Amino acid sequence: MTPMFRFCDDFVTRWAALDPVGIGGSLAEPFGAATDYSPSGLEAWADLMSGTLAELGGVQVTSERDRLAAAHLRERLEAQLALYDAGEPLRNLRTPFGLLSNVRDSVDLLPRGSDEDWRNIAARLRAIPEMFAGWRTSLDEGLARGLPAARRQAVEGAIQADKYAAGTHDALVAGYGAGPLAAELAAAAGAAHAGYAETARYLRESYAPRATETDAVGAERYAVAARLTLGADIDPREAYEWGWAELARIEAEMAAEAGRVRHGASVDEATAILDESAYVDGEDAYLDWLKERHARAVAALDGVHFDIAPPLRAIDVVLARSSTSGAAYYTPPTEDLSRPGRTWWPVRDRDRFNTWDELTTVFHEGVPGHHLQVGAAATAGDSLSRYAKCTFISGHGEGWALYAERLADELGWFDEPGTRLGMLAASALRAARVVIDIGVHLDLPLPDGSRWSFEKACQVLRERGRAEPGRVHAEVVRYFGWPAQAIAYKLGERAWLAARADAARRPGFDLKRWHTAALSLGPVGLDSLAAELRAIPA
Repeated sequence: MTPMFRFCDDFVTRWAALDPVGIGGSLAEPFGAATDYSPSGLEAWADLMSGTLAELGGVQVTSERDRLAAAHLRERLEAQLALYDAGEPLRNLRTPFGLLSNVRDSVDLLPRGSDEDWRNIAARLRAIPEMFAGWRTSLDEGLARGLPAARRQAVEGAIQADKYAAGTHDALVAGYGAGPLAAELAAAAGAAHAGYAETARYLRESYAPRATETDAVGAERYAVAARLTLGADIDPREAYEWGWAELARIEAEMAAEAGRVRHGASVDEATAILDESAYVDGEDAYLDWLKERHARAVAALDGVHFDIAPPLRAIDVVLARSSTSGAAYYTPPTEDLSRPGRTWWPVRDRDRFNTWDELTTVFHEGVPGHHLQVGAAATAGDSLSRYAKCTFISGHGEGWALYAERLADELGWFDEPGTRLGMLAASALRAARVVIDIGVHLDLPLPDGSRWSFEKACQVLRERGRAEPGRVHAEVVRYFGWPAQAIAYKLGERAWLAARADAARRPGFDLKRWHTAALSLGPVGLDSLAAELRAIPA
């Protein structure tokens, strides 16, 4: 191991000790029950980052791998420190994907194979009230410093916490059964549920009245958020105008595709036809369909368009009954691959599950999307630093996953009625995210001159982004509370497509070889992506 790789390895070890709930949950490090989300815990994390950044310049670089590892670590540390310096961790309140869901989901991700594993689960559950108490102290400190989060996020967070308090861990305890730790687990789950309830009360009664009514973060905060999300500095006005143009382009293609569902049908008419004809009934049938489609994609890709490492050929497919977001998501495998990568599929109180518009998400979350990309890093051996293997840049990762949907289209995988319309609808949603996210946070006018509001954002997402009605509210709450994350998909896809087009112009271009080399880079910020991919031999 080179000095640079040892340096990265040591940083990850120290990081995991500070954040066992987050990064530590996927690493081969000793179990830790709790992450300290209090101001002192945030300061300890900032001290680790700033100290590591100060030492980085003195570490010997002996190879191209070292150079890439150092560049990635430096870019991420600088982006994280900019966020800390802006005071963002003291108003870290976002819904539905935020600290509440991260802590809750961390319990489900813990292993369950031995008594020691179950003791760890009980310890994590008991630590939840303590972690939320530290978080509340940080939020109070933010208010004292004049750094409030939006009231909307506090109110929605309270609703989410109340849902968890109603018994989100009961199924886990029931799954353990009547073993020797049953009483301990039940008591720990009760403590966790009480922690959620107290946090709901705090957010609703204490924080929300002192929060800001303004959802928009403004240009300065948005630039910091975009750098962290994308690994790039962007021209938001250019991206905003491009997003509207891209949305119009997709809508024209959707109109043509609707006619293939039924001659002369509008998009709304085609959607209604598909909703009544392309679905499965019941959770069991839905899960079976998802598993079969994941497996079919792996079989079609392996050895043809990608070489998929054996540990990645199996994907854990899970129904996410506690999800409040309505959106599918992916969790990566553990460092030692003992826990596989998982795709999570919200149920949302449904009995009927559309398949025509879900197939594209299988490719996004599974293969050739997140599972293949994250898995390629996890199985890279000593060609990537440990830090690169366990980090994720949304612009790079979500851009790749959206590129994966486009690749599936190019491969002819949307050959069943309506599935290509479903892919285009998903792409329209991502384009709508660009204009909503940038427009709201920078207060840019819509094409008709009107201004953004929560209701206007819901309307655009529903009518132009073609989002399912049950997802619209949670999606827009997410964009309002997590600035610049929603743009990662389309702007990342744009960067990946541009890089591939550039490579394809060179003699001897081979797509499979390019895919392999591109994924072997690990996570790269969009500022560096084009140059790094251009250096890949044809």
